[in-house]
Amino acid sequence: MTDTRGWNTGARDAITDVRGIRVGHWTNRRAGTGCTVVLCETSTGAAVDARGGAPGTRETDVLAGANLVRRCQAILFAGGSAFGLAAATGVMDWLAERGVGFETTARKVPIVPAAVLYDLGLGSPAAFPGTRAGYLAAARATGGRVALGTVGAGTGATVAKTLGPEHSLKGGIGTASVAGPKGLVVGAIVANNASGHLVDPDTGDVIAGPRAEPGQFIALPEAIARRTAKMDALLENTTLICVATNAALDHHHLQRIAIQAHDGLARTVMPAHTFGDGDVAFAVATGDVTVQPHDVFSVGLMTVRAVERALIKSVMYATGLHGVPSAAEWLAPGR
Repeated sequence: MTDTRGWNTGARDAITDVRGIRVGHWTNRRAGTGCTVVLCETSTGAAVDARGGAPGTRETDVLAGANLVRRCQAILFAGGSAFGLAAATGVMDWLAERGVGFETTARKVPIVPAAVLYDLGLGSPAAFPGTRAGYLAAARATGGRVALGTVGAGTGATVAKTLGPEHSLKGGIGTASVAGPKGLVVGAIVANNASGHLVDPDTGDVIAGPRAEPGQFIALPEAIARRTAKMDALLENTTLICVATNAALDHHHLQRIAIQAHDGLARTVMPAHTFGDGDVAFAVATGDVTVQPHDVFSVGLMTVRAVERALIKSVMYATGLHGVPSAAEWLAPGR
């Protein structure tokens, strides 16, 4: 397949186009929360880059270049703010039952880095994905089609909150892939809970912004002019990203890919990386395709494109929930 700007995509246009990557969701629409697991049991390396001013994470330090492990068997995205980190224990339990993890003298220990987003304002503020939710998401993971929009960690996600939640639109899960030269594939999955406007970087068109009159968005300059000190206290936002590639990358190269994933975020979400954002990007390599050092340049460009498209799809496929409409519903004629 080919997207509108000539980039080739994988067969599913999803992160699961990278062989060995599986995705599973646990969704609670009534409570407005959920979690999403990216299984990567055979990965050869992983890296992380946190650029938001308010991240909520678990087991991210283990991926640092100066440390021993630098790889993982799964990555978890969860709603529920810091409470949702409990879901990572369920993913660990599921992997441990199957003898998957980092080898130690006594037993294998599953490594499951996790990051959370704040969705406590939609649905029930007391609800969050716990151990059972993480276990079920892992059990449901497949290497096929990935459900998009208001599912998993994107269930309670909202975007375009520059002027507060009363102007927000639904965010959600998005995924995309890019197929490049030499058999290289890069896939991305995002949980989009951003505060900012969503912009198509190809056209400059705003695809989601704070609600104005039905069918209209409030432009970013006007939104900035209307902001108050009270609105700063409401910035509880996050975009979570996981990029996977089949390239055999060294850890320092993979760390650069995690950094470049944020370029796709910054080109699509305005603003990103604020003090109220928990923006985090993971990068995983499966090592199936041998590359030369100069091929890392290609993987980086493919990463930016995959993240951009995943973010756009996270809004396009979202559906309204608990009184917050999707961008498509807000723009629909006759609404």
